[in-house]
Amino acid sequence: MIPQDSIVALATPSGAGAIAVIRISGQDAITIGNSVFKSIKNKELTTQKTHTLHLGHIMDDSKTLDEVLVSIFKGPNSYTGENTIEISCHGSTYIQQQIIQLLLRKGCRMADAGEFTLRAFLNGKLDLSQAEAVADLISSDNEASHQIAMQQMRGGFSNEIAKLREELLNFASLIELELDFAEEDVEFADRSQFHELLNRIEFVLKRLIDSFAVGNVIKNGIPVAIVGEPNVGKSTLLNALLNEERAIVSEIAGTTRDTIEDELVIGGIGFRFIDTAGIRETEDVVESIGIRKTFEKIEQAQVVVFLFDSSEFKVSGLKLKVELEKIKNQFPLKPLVIIGNKADKLKENETVNLKAEIPEILLISAKEKLGVEELKHQLLSFVNTGALRNNETIVTNTRHYDSLLKALDEIQKVKFGLETNLSSDLMSLDIKEALYQFGMITGQVTNDELLGNIFANFCIGK
Repeated sequence: MIPQDSIVALATPSGAGAIAVIRISGQDAITIGNSVFKSIKNKELTTQKTHTLHLGHIMDDSKTLDEVLVSIFKGPNSYTGENTIEISCHGSTYIQQQIIQLLLRKGCRMADAGEFTLRAFLNGKLDLSQAEAVADLISSDNEASHQIAMQQMRGGFSNEIAKLREELLNFASLIELELDFAEEDVEFADRSQFHELLNRIEFVLKRLIDSFAVGNVIKNGIPVAIVGEPNVGKSTLLNALLNEERAIVSEIAGTTRDTIEDELVIGGIGFRFIDTAGIRETEDVVESIGIRKTFEKIEQAQVVVFLFDSSEFKVSGLKLKVELEKIKNQFPLKPLVIIGNKADKLKENETVNLKAEIPEILLISAKEKLGVEELKHQLLSFVNTGALRNNETIVTNTRHYDSLLKALDEIQKVKFGLETNLSSDLMSLDIKEALYQFGMITGQVTNDELLGNIFANFCIGK
């Protein structure tokens, strides 16, 4: 299964830049590199030490393509575990293409998406969960997702799973041994210790499964729907949060007829804000479609921000409460932030009365950007970042989550079998299935289809 050919790809983003890095990995990588490289000191790359840099030129016969810096990494002390060289050239797209085409003629082939990391996995440099963390690290766009990806890439999650698997495997071996001596009716596995182990594994699995709720929102961002009647300042609030003129603001009610989305990082956590069409009775066909989309976005959001014009509360307070109650009843499990906008227009007694009517209200002025920071803190409070602050393992990968659920189910079956004196041969089947699910996470059990699905999502050159 481990390929022997040499692969090449651009390791830096495509397009022009100051420099570009072209990576070659494979058994003959250094030999191929040496065939196109002329050192300024007449060095042969094949005789140089690993982890060294060499200045020279890439030559296509007698034609000089570029002055480059070549890095040498000899296997197994490289990212892929194979001989690897990296050519740092000038970032012209023409130069990149010329060098890659030359290397293809010299015996390389173009790397598939994620093939460098796939080879690292196949050569035992990374397990499967660490390899997947590489893709998460590349795509991380905020502090929290970066922190989780780094922790997983360093093996935090893998080590936790490997330890549980090893302990379970030891007991599985003892139970298998009992089956070999079934006629003598002996017990090699201490049932009380086994019960303690199963309780411990169950506790850890439940903690990891619960962490997915946090991990998933950190990885993908937390969708926040901004809803309310027309002309209460929803678009102004979105602009204030993003600190730019993202949405059209007008005195005309119903300006926003479709949803507008943008992202903002608050305290290292990504939030996706959705400015929706104002909720009201209307005969305008286009606006009606926008209002229907508003309720669809509320359904998809994890947090709902309900905005109203606090300066109009005396006139429209009753209608507002009806709308608010409707959203609460329709989406009872969603965190709801009630915001009174245009608070700069309120008199002191009006502010007091409004807080008495709606104790959980947050008063702001989106136009003057007053109270916006307080809103950000309130949104951040909905995310349980305790596990993140304590550097605990957080699951962000749906495939891992699925395997953990299946492993927990099997562990609970083993526990039930142990408590009801199920025969060792039947209990052994459930233990093997739990071990299989643990192995699926780290890659100790794998197949070509699984690897194809995982690495197809990588960028070429990684």
